[in-house]
Amino acid sequence: MKLRWIWSLTILALVACEGSPDYDVLIRGGTVYDGSGGPSFIGDVGIVGEAIEAVGDLSGTTATTVVDAGGLAVAPGFINMLSWATESLIIDGRSQGDIRQGVTLEVFGEGNSMGPMNDAMKQEWLDDFVAYMGSEAAASEALGGELEVPWTTLGEYLDYLVDEGTATNVASFMGAATPRVHELGYEDRAPTAEELDRMEELVRQAMQEGALGIASSLIYAPGFYADTDELIALTRAAAEYGGMYISHMRSEGNGLLGALEELITIAREAGVPAEIYHLKAGGMDNWPKIDQVIARVEEVRAEGLRITADMYTYTAGSTGLDAAMPPWVQEGGYDDWAERLRDPEIRTAVALEMVTPTDEWENLMRAAGPDGTLLVGFMNPDLRVYAGKTLAEVAEERGTNPQETAMDLVIEDGSRVQVVYFLMSEENVMKQIALPWVSFDSDAGSMAPEPPFSNFSTHPRAYGNFARLLGKYVREEQVIPLEEAVRKLTSLPAGNIGIERRGSLEPGFFADVVIFDPETISDHATYEDPHQYATGMVHVFVNGAQVLADGEHTGALPGQVVRGPGWTGGGT
Repeated sequence: MKLRWIWSLTILALVACEGSPDYDVLIRGGTVYDGSGGPSFIGDVGIVGEAIEAVGDLSGTTATTVVDAGGLAVAPGFINMLSWATESLIIDGRSQGDIRQGVTLEVFGEGNSMGPMNDAMKQEWLDDFVAYMGSEAAASEALGGELEVPWTTLGEYLDYLVDEGTATNVASFMGAATPRVHELGYEDRAPTAEELDRMEELVRQAMQEGALGIASSLIYAPGFYADTDELIALTRAAAEYGGMYISHMRSEGNGLLGALEELITIAREAGVPAEIYHLKAGGMDNWPKIDQVIARVEEVRAEGLRITADMYTYTAGSTGLDAAMPPWVQEGGYDDWAERLRDPEIRTAVALEMVTPTDEWENLMRAAGPDGTLLVGFMNPDLRVYAGKTLAEVAEERGTNPQETAMDLVIEDGSRVQVVYFLMSEENVMKQIALPWVSFDSDAGSMAPEPPFSNFSTHPRAYGNFARLLGKYVREEQVIPLEEAVRKLTSLPAGNIGIERRGSLEPGFFADVVIFDPETISDHATYEDPHQYATGMVHVFVNGAQVLADGEHTGALPGQVVRGPGWTGGGT
């Protein structure tokens, strides 16, 4: 009887197998852009679990879910090479602004990373988060009911995001300023040998937890205080685990060419590839330098040193009014900075430096001019009447000059004040898009047009960067073909940062898949009204789970931590 029972179960299992579908998801009849840059083709994509099972002609097969992709483009999920969704994903894990453009991987870490944090760093971050959320109660709710930072290391932060739930995958570099602040605070000095040793150990820990490498941001204090040797030492520590170096270089304006040489030196001395964050030549006088930058990068690439870059698709950047003032006045952090700005003698000195040409520090306000400096983000609700106005307009309203106005706003807002600087030329933007070694980033959070995000203005790149590439520069301007654009959004950045099984539509790769209409995909966010979703992205799958269906978010949060080559297995 027992043998007969077992045999009966076997028969039932075989019958069940014969009747089961071939795939969990079958994407039928789309125009497939596989991420290689090669010609597109009409085909199907079969997904089982979190992975791609097959790509090609899958006619005659069945699936639990069938998606008709006829007339649509099917591509790997897009990689955002510089995302500031570090806080926005804590607030809202749906990642609406980026998911609706096809982004399936957010890469963090420019200059500063979310770990490791000591107690002072945790308190500083928490204070800023409370200010952004508007109250301790709102901040506590976003953090799961406790008003405390629930992580210490970078790996713990990434695990925290995924445990709480994110629609996108997440990865991070180790910010070069983070171990500096951890050991030196905001002091403008070189670390001692002992301090540098401890900084290097923090880098090694982050690499073992899956960091991608070292990321610097050298126009801002305290990153500005690090010299080349310090950056080489930290990068060498990351190189022990296969990490790379990536940098917002020390200058994107007057000192652009020298800053590029510093990046090349760091890459050579540490024996690593390097990438330029958001490639640009800022300020009209510097626009012609982009040709020299391109020529130099291609020269060292021909020599065998892998230098790449990423960019956003706009002629304006966005950062704070700290980029309008000399780094010396910012030593010690915001509180010390604001206190100095209250001193009449210091104010006079700062105001003079703000309008004096220099190669010693990066003065974005001088490069853009007060008329080209747009105020967009205030913590103080009383100052939000100025959002969407230029610094020149607000200065006239308040009856002070632009320098005094900028200093007053930093004091009154309790923050560096987010601004948009109009710095670049459209000609250079198109020239950079065409470069085969350039990928793309938003340099922004992933938001939704609802509070708390809508309480602040922002740069339109937060909602439109990737759709703008595909709509304006591929379809309308025809700067590059769609096949090449997809490669630069997928396999190129995946290869640059050294991650496996992402960035291509291949069997065995994670099923990060986007389906969009190349004839309609468009950005709608503007400088005047930035909180507007892009359109034209129809379906998005992250690790095999459908996150966007017919242009609407499903609520699914299947994001995973994507770890770098040095990961030793720690974390979840």
